[in-house]
Amino acid sequence: MITYYSTNLNIRSVTFKDALLLGLAPDKGLFMPENIPSLTSEELYSFKDLKYADIAAKILYKFLEGEIKYDDLLSLARDAYNFETPIEKVIDQKYILRLDSGPTASFKDYAARMMGRLMQYFLKQENKNLVILTATSGDTGSAVANAFYNLDNIKVVILYPEKEITLRQRKQMTTLHNNIHILALKGKFDDCQALVKKAFVDKDLAHINLSSANSINIGRLLPQSVYYVYSYLKVTAQKNQEVIFSVPCGNFGNLMGGLIAKFMGLPVKKFIVATNENDEVPNYFKTGKYSLIQPSRNCISSAMNVGHPSNMARVIALYNGIMNEKGEIIKEPQLDKMKKDMFAISINDEYTRKTIIETYKQYKLLLEPHGAVAWAGLNEYLKNTNEDPDIPMISLETAHPSKFPEEIKNLLGFEPELAESLKGLDEKEENFTIIDNDYFVLKDYLLKNF
Repeated sequence: MITYYSTNLNIRSVTFKDALLLGLAPDKGLFMPENIPSLTSEELYSFKDLKYADIAAKILYKFLEGEIKYDDLLSLARDAYNFETPIEKVIDQKYILRLDSGPTASFKDYAARMMGRLMQYFLKQENKNLVILTATSGDTGSAVANAFYNLDNIKVVILYPEKEITLRQRKQMTTLHNNIHILALKGKFDDCQALVKKAFVDKDLAHINLSSANSINIGRLLPQSVYYVYSYLKVTAQKNQEVIFSVPCGNFGNLMGGLIAKFMGLPVKKFIVATNENDEVPNYFKTGKYSLIQPSRNCISSAMNVGHPSNMARVIALYNGIMNEKGEIIKEPQLDKMKKDMFAISINDEYTRKTIIETYKQYKLLLEPHGAVAWAGLNEYLKNTNEDPDIPMISLETAHPSKFPEEIKNLLGFEPELAESLKGLDEKEENFTIIDNDYFVLKDYLLKNF
């Protein structure tokens, strides 16, 4: 059975169930598997004709064996992944992986729905209740709210930066009630994340039984490795064929899921690490010095407005380094190996908007800002290398364009067709609370309500 250690290395390793229900490690580190299971090329290609949910069960069982029966895991996966995962060929060997077809039209559905079902599974075994406390820069909140909505033994508290998400992103959270509680913070996403982390290690709140649904939770991270495997199998024709992925990066959970797949044995030649103007990681690759961006820069790809990405601690750990919860590198990782595996690029808002316009004119391909950052990142990579044009290249589209109607209309002159999950939102009643950027205000709210 695989156990999970903290990136801060100050506690004993725990089971997956304990890591899942804890969220953040008690020493403020992030949980990582002690070893990453292997995936042979023969095994990988035996999945080629399977449905998404069945591939998910195969991959996740490698991490969860000994803690859950395979048939139970397969049942949870089939319940979670009851929607399509389209892969569109754009031109030549360039593809778009559309992760925007789930119930909240965001890639976060792939992680949140599986995590919610796993949490429910283990909580029922122990007859326990849980309060999920999570921060969102956009799509995490709606995906988590939807995934946990009306679950009997789980309540959810979501913090979001008051001025930095779209109206539709907000309404996807605030129009759900019952066990869902939404707090609008007068601050930035990094402030939301910092308050959440502080609450997890506050002994005064221990009786509430807090956990996280952010990508700091290993239960959200592991399911994100699955769509890399799934899309690889759909675009390759033979065993061991390499691919390139371009990933829009904010808190780096999406990329981390891909890196786990690669370390399992998925033949990924390169990850394009595409950030917006929060360029701490591209700068680190250039200079070897890691510096946080505080406060984070507000860009139109709002879910990526992260100046202190939590999952960099996991990326650093994967390459044999140590980073603490403050973003300080305690032990340098194998930076040369990181650069071999990844190409990091920052895409500003002007380039993002230009990409949305040009891809629609050229290919009738409609991208929203996050997907545009990934597509622009892929184009920059191709400009800077002599890459084999026959290698499949998969760019991730992480949210539905109709979540950003104002931006699309300003650039292209029309509003994108509404995603099914967004229909009827405008008529629903909202319920949320605005709070100051003050930990004691959050703490008081939690003590009074839970």
